Amino acid sequence: MVLVMDNLNTHTISSLYEAFEPGEAFALAQRLEIHHTPKHGSWLNIAEIELSALSRQCLDRRISDLDTLNTELAAWQHTTNTNQRGVDWQFTTDDARTRLRHLYPKG
Repeated sequence: MVLVMDNLNTHTISSLYEAFEPGEAFALAQRLEIHHTPKHGSWLNIAEIELSALSRQCLDRRISDLDTLNTELAAWQHTTNTNQRGVDWQFTTDDARTRLRHLYPKG
């Protein structure tokens, strides 16, 4: 199972041992393939934007059965992938260099 997590300090395998018995935690940990999002990136934001779009554009109504749901999801996914739309970030690299200059190394 692939798990995508941000880099929050509580998002570690050791958290499983706090929530489950050691044997069960170990079994779960063995099944996980963990991918962390970039520490200073916007990857997770893009995923959240896409899930929001999916909710608004495809899942905004009652869908009566699994076959219909799968058909609707496949159609939405095909359209989304075909359109290849990007994310129009309002916060530019120049903005970041100006506003976040205190985070950059001195030198």
